[in-house]
Amino acid sequence: MLLLFPPLSQLASQTRLPLPFPVKAKVKLKVVSEADAFPSFLPKEVHRIKDPFARNLAMRIHRLPVSVRFSENPIMSSCVKPSMQNTANPVVLLHGFDSSCLEWRYTYPLLEEAGFETWAVDILGWGFSDLEKLPSCDVVSKRDHFYQFWKSHIKKAMILVGPSLGSAVAIDFAVNYPEAVEKLVLIDASVYAEGTGNLATLPRAAAYAGVYVLKSIPLRLYANYLSFTSLTFSTSLDWTNIGRLHCLLPWWEDATVDFMTSGGYNVASQIEKVKQKTLIIWGENDRIISNKLAVETILPANTMSAVDL
Repeated sequence: MLLLFPPLSQLASQTRLPLPFPVKAKVKLKVVSEADAFPSFLPKEVHRIKDPFARNLAMRIHRLPVSVRFSENPIMSSCVKPSMQNTANPVVLLHGFDSSCLEWRYTYPLLEEAGFETWAVDILGWGFSDLEKLPSCDVVSKRDHFYQFWKSHIKKAMILVGPSLGSAVAIDFAVNYPEAVEKLVLIDASVYAEGTGNLATLPRAAAYAGVYVLKSIPLRLYANYLSFTSLTFSTSLDWTNIGRLHCLLPWWEDATVDFMTSGGYNVASQIEKVKQKTLIIWGENDRIISNKLAVETILPANTMSAVDL
């Protein structure tokens, strides 16, 4: 079932975050003192963030060890762990291109309040994992890392949620590890791009120049302009600082260039192999990824309604 949400729920940008249901929704925010503070591994700029939802979720980010075949030592991998566990299948939230678990700052507390065991996981190479000893960050490595994360820490078949490029990550993972995924939720899915295209052939110096622009404040502000309507400048600037916070880690440039030059995700041929029931959500007025692609994303036999979820 294709759901077309109003403009405020659109998530197509690879740097935008999922907004909550109507702003009046009641969400309990835990009051945390500055003494509790943020994890020490987050960039110090996290203290400048004003959004209370972002601050609360940032304080809950953990690093968990994940052993992978392409790294001698376990990768301390960033995520938000559930505050509750139950027998039902957990909801696991991925994020879009060059983003982090902070995308889910509004949605995460709503899912918890609804009683879901909820994880928000940073994809290898983005987010706040410790990549000081930089591993490969290509598609195969991202997939293997997420599988080992699931195998070590989640351990139950997931309702796997992917926005934008996270949808490509989710499809690639579900096809390769179907036992780990019960259902899929794809939000403004970026799944028809042929990898990183010509960017994969750039000289490394040019690639580094490109990623420098990618983390720039003007570009991120423009992404917010395309993604959302009626934002004040101060809110847009704050959201920009949230969206680029992970870019301030010292290994971000290297990890992003490694992904860019590796070719990126190309999952169009995998779509028909998806066997899991899939819910497709799209922004009605998406200015980045046309919602006309929604009807092509997953075979009709596999689609479901929100009630089935």
